[in-house]
Amino acid sequence: MYSGTPNESSRAAEKAWTVPALAQAKRDGRKLVMLTCYDAGFARTMEDVGIDLVLVGDSLGMVMQGHDSTIPVTTADVAYHTACVARGLDKTLLIADLPFGADATPERALDASIRLLQAGAAMVKLEGAAHKLEVIRFLVDREIPVCAHLGLTPQSVLRLGGYKVQGRDEVAARRLREDARAVQDAGATLLVLECVPTPVAASITADLDIPTIGIGAGPQCDGQVLVLHDLLGVNSGHRRPRFVKDFLAEGGSVAGAFAAYAKAVRDGSFPDAEHSYA
Repeated sequence: MYSGTPNESSRAAEKAWTVPALAQAKRDGRKLVMLTCYDAGFARTMEDVGIDLVLVGDSLGMVMQGHDSTIPVTTADVAYHTACVARGLDKTLLIADLPFGADATPERALDASIRLLQAGAAMVKLEGAAHKLEVIRFLVDREIPVCAHLGLTPQSVLRLGGYKVQGRDEVAARRLREDARAVQDAGATLLVLECVPTPVAASITADLDIPTIGIGAGPQCDGQVLVLHDLLGVNSGHRRPRFVKDFLAEGGSVAGAFAAYAKAVRDGSFPDAEHSYA
């Protein structure tokens, strides 16, 4: 059980995370630990226990605003929460989502990304491949780091007909592998894989030079992410996915839950088969 926050000297000795450090972590075999966050207090606690990456996700639409999907979230919403989270961080790398429609064109994505970086983010995340490859290249050419997101892409929920595992058959798995290579080639420096069968995510991770962050994608990814409210067992009004685990129950406190999650990711005990898809 977590017994306290690191002392000031140990925190001072830690280096701040940078975008180039992500690729080095993959080369070193160091698991990356990410959580979503929406305010300064939780951000500060996450950094105190050594969470590497914090994501201001458009998941805020569902867990903070009470919507049924992420689609209603605006760039202004994400920028507001990004600014809040940034005030609680010093060394943790802060990533912000481009919400639905904000990356419909390269120009719109650039405007939104500038706003999020000015709010304190170090990287933006966008969903999908296809025409998004042009967007990724456009942003990277303008010095904006990009995290890609494949598999279950929540902004596509209307087209997908719900929140479903992606890449189960060979055709879909091959497409995922091709898309993963394509987003890397377009310039993405990080890739989130959501609700992807473990063997598919493992093959993508082995094929890429950039790190993969799994959420319902098995233990072979280079790191893991969970939604803050899911990790704490908070009832967000939505069905709990299979990959969710309540770490507050074993951590004993909010800080303890974060620490237990980080330890489980780094020692490979989370996610296990119970929290993955075959």
